[in-house]
Amino acid sequence: MNLLRTASVVSVFTLLSRITGLVRDQMVAGLFGANAMTDAYNVAFRIPNMLRRLFAEGAFSQAFVPALAAARARDGDDATRGLIDAVATVLLWALLGTCVLGVVGAPVLVWALGAGLSHDAHEAAVVMTRWMFPYIGFMSLVALSAGILNTWKRFIVPAVTPVLLNVASIACGYGLTPVLARHGYEPIYSLALGVMLGGILQLGMQVPALLRIGLMPRFALSWSGFRQAAANPGVRQVLGKMGPALLGVGVAQLSLLINTQIAISVGEGAASWLTFADRLMEFPIALLGVALGVVLTPQLAASTAKGETARYSGLLDWGLRLTFLLALPCAVALLVFAEPLVATLYQRGAFHGEDVAHTARAVMGYGLGLMGLVSIKILAPGFYARQDMRTPVRIAVGVLVLTQVFNAIFVFGLGIGVAGLSLSIGLGAVVNALLLLHGLRKLGTYTPEPGWALFLLRVVIASAAMGALQWWLARYFPWVGGKGMSFELARAGWMALSLGGSALLYFAVLMLLGVKLREFARRA
Repeated sequence: MNLLRTASVVSVFTLLSRITGLVRDQMVAGLFGANAMTDAYNVAFRIPNMLRRLFAEGAFSQAFVPALAAARARDGDDATRGLIDAVATVLLWALLGTCVLGVVGAPVLVWALGAGLSHDAHEAAVVMTRWMFPYIGFMSLVALSAGILNTWKRFIVPAVTPVLLNVASIACGYGLTPVLARHGYEPIYSLALGVMLGGILQLGMQVPALLRIGLMPRFALSWSGFRQAAANPGVRQVLGKMGPALLGVGVAQLSLLINTQIAISVGEGAASWLTFADRLMEFPIALLGVALGVVLTPQLAASTAKGETARYSGLLDWGLRLTFLLALPCAVALLVFAEPLVATLYQRGAFHGEDVAHTARAVMGYGLGLMGLVSIKILAPGFYARQDMRTPVRIAVGVLVLTQVFNAIFVFGLGIGVAGLSLSIGLGAVVNALLLLHGLRKLGTYTPEPGWALFLLRVVIASAAMGALQWWLARYFPWVGGKGMSFELARAGWMALSLGGSALLYFAVLMLLGVKLREFARRA
């Protein structure tokens, strides 16, 4: 399997997901702006989204995918099918209970994540949380399906699936907002309906893909079937690994909860500014970190199960080099080109110049920590593949404390507002990544291959040249404040030329410095 080609395919479809996500965010900014009701929607959506990251794409995937890949490499396909059925049964029962509790306990959850909301915004957030909470059930089953498909090297369907959430949200936002307004309902409820529709569509897309490879899970709906599934040794192994993984992911989500509360305390619209900045930051993380993590995790787990230490180390080295090659210029762009990016993508309708300024500063904070945020997606699977969940957890707990120290300094001490939150997250991620790297080196499982110093020097020089061009472009064109279709078209054209020219300059400098990109087209 060609890792670069596979990662590129995943990145392309992830890019499509992020592009449609940007269109969705542009719709939200244009229709609703940054105000109390958009804060309410962001709080409401973060509750099931937080639980999705906590249980589905977080602890469950971290425990299930390595166990599944190791079982397949060790025992073969037939024995692995029994593990899939047992895990699916236990997961389904757990989801049913979680969704019921979430709908009933929505007021408490909204208070925990958005205590600073006004009365009307709080009530709206409770309604939207109840509508959207079953989304966690759909997405957990999607995570189960994605784990199976990725282990069987069927990467396309899991990569395409997130597009459906964005498409459903866009359709409901534009289609239902005027309808709800005419009938006296809060228009932003249309977004909550879009999330639910997106969850249903995403789950439905998994079924044909699983049927094609004969791995559609068989759910036991009786109590005796559940008890039998729970007694499966593989299920017990997954549940045992989920405990530490749950704590590790829970730390990240606790940090998100704290940051949301702090953002709301900063002022009206601050939670929305942070959310819009977060969307831009997720672009490179998804295209690089997530795509590489999806491809590498099953490979690393299989290498560990077979005792192939050199291959394991080589895979990590390849992933880290590719991360630096592509993430460092993205970090530079977020730092020096933040305002043009935010203005071009979001400034229209109810999203004003002040919103651009606040969001751009938050983007710059993320830019300082982007290398850490992406590298974690490569380094943490190095531990998960060895079924070592405890080391990343210990590091995450320490980084959580450090992040809150940064918040105290930047947000409350220096008073730099929402930008301080993103800066704290970014710097905490850098520390996290460095500690993960140190841990892998200390274990002796990762040994950097020769040539790192020269490689990094070349990437830094090329990134600096690109950054200088973007710094000039950010001041050459008046990105903020213009109005009308002619300005919109001119701004979009300048953005396309700016990004295209920056990419050409970056890779041209790399080639002049002797970096051979074809070396990354590595087979595993």
